Amino acid sequence: MLVNRVKEEDAAELLKIYAPYVENTAITFEYTIPSVDQFKNRIRQISARYPYIKAVEKGEVLGYAYANTFKDREAYDWSVETTVYVDQNKKRQGIGRFLYQQLEKSLIDMGILNMNACIACPMVEDEYLTNDSYYFHKNMGFELAGRFHRSGYKFGKWYDMIWMEKMIGEHPDQPGKVLHEKWHI
Repeated sequence: MLVNRVKEEDAAELLKIYAPYVENTAITFEYTIPSVDQFKNRIRQISARYPYIKAVEKGEVLGYAYANTFKDREAYDWSVETTVYVDQNKKRQGIGRFLYQQLEKSLIDMGILNMNACIACPMVEDEYLTNDSYYFHKNMGFELAGRFHRSGYKFGKWYDMIWMEKMIGEHPDQPGKVLHEKWHI
């Protein structure tokens, strides 16, 4: 398995992975599958500042991950929000772990100190949402930071949203500048 940068031309292939999550799960609170052009725009905006990567094996994209702005204020520059999606037919094969490990390495090199994940969380597991994402992040070293109750509504049900965090660097009194141009893959 290789990791490569995502390019705008990958939008249609990434949408094939993302669309079932929109249509059949509450993992994303998005109701409508974005168009290819909308997805290209997301890729362009995110990858201008942060890592946006894909796992590829034998020419097939198995999943993708990226970091993005946590909050749009300078004081938050050392924190990012992370996202990972794996082809639903390829889950539990280590692809998400592989992507997050590569993402974390790039973020550390950039000077990022905190990885944060916003995760849909069921009050009771159902056919649309389990606690798998919580356990995945916990196994990746994330800790629960907070819970927002009944904050997302999808498929006629209310879902909670949790934030998880992972500290990936020391927090000095005078942190260095984040090097957005330095992310690599």
